[in-house]
Amino acid sequence: MKRFFDISPFDTANPSSYCARMATPPPSGSSEDPRPPQAEIGEVFTRIAPDLELVEAALRDTIDSKTALIGELGSHLLSSGGKRLRPALVLLAAELCGYTGPRRIELAAALELLHSATLMHDDIVDLAVMRRGRPSANAIWGNRRAVLAGDFFYARASSIIVADGNLEIVESYARTIRLMAEGELLQLERSFDVDVTEAHYYDVIERKSATLLSNCCEIGALLGGVTRGERNRISEYGRQLGLAFQLRDDCLDYEAELAELGKQPFADLREGKMTLPLILTLKRCRVAEREHVASALKSAARLAEEHGGTAPLEAPELELGTVAELVTRHRGLIDTLHRAEDHVAKALEAIAPFSDGPAKRALRAAAEFAVSRDR
Repeated sequence: MKRFFDISPFDTANPSSYCARMATPPPSGSSEDPRPPQAEIGEVFTRIAPDLELVEAALRDTIDSKTALIGELGSHLLSSGGKRLRPALVLLAAELCGYTGPRRIELAAALELLHSATLMHDDIVDLAVMRRGRPSANAIWGNRRAVLAGDFFYARASSIIVADGNLEIVESYARTIRLMAEGELLQLERSFDVDVTEAHYYDVIERKSATLLSNCCEIGALLGGVTRGERNRISEYGRQLGLAFQLRDDCLDYEAELAELGKQPFADLREGKMTLPLILTLKRCRVAEREHVASALKSAARLAEEHGGTAPLEAPELELGTVAELVTRHRGLIDTLHRAEDHVAKALEAIAPFSDGPAKRALRAAAEFAVSRDR
């Protein structure tokens, strides 16, 4: 699979390296689009790099604690990279809505902290041992310490939100946490279930994935003091972007190698997460093929219970290659990607009425990047 990039859009150790490389035009005589999505997103992060560095400084301040372990866990988390998409959305949505003051830095840091806390708790629930190509916090420090550290990051994020003093922002943030928790529980309820519907799947990802990106954009809009209609539009942009990102993630679970994805492939299938590529395949395949997938999922459920939550990748009875071939043959991947592209189009439609400018162009690039990325 073609690699679009080797490090995340904002490399916390060297913020200029990615941006400079991604902004480099293709070689002379190249037939490539001179501004492919990965190049445009690099330019976006180049432009907002100074603000993101302020966000990074705020994040470092928030993990300061008298408890040494908090600092160790926090440093591990913050140094593991990540796209920093959520703080970028806060910054860009605020700019689009006319606000460039200091409050957006602290609030962007709070949303990234919230995201980091959810990842720590997700890894505990999933018993994951890898995160962004490195050992997860729970793999290093154990579940008990990791869950408490996640609680600490939730608390610090909440403190920042409350200190800002805007009740609408507090309400939006609290609603987001509630919906994300509901999404996780909805997904767990139907693990390894071949009868999961598209409606249930969308119900899960609306809560798990779309709500946080929507919240980032809504908070930016609230900082700008725009009309409710404009606020709804920018929030809808974030929602559609979140759906597109999740659909692309679901495809990557089947497509990407460990080095690209930062975690073992087929993780969703081995954890019993019924994602859209497989749901579409189960709707289209023959009875014998459906029974084969059901048998593989039954084996995965048994092995997951025996191995603490995730069936081992090398287990032959899973026949992962056969399941992946069925997903490809029945257009599970390509049609999921087409759905993601539809959500990108809706995201762009949502912000179309806003005035053109750097922030709007950046949000457009972020949406287009959602379906072109390979991790």
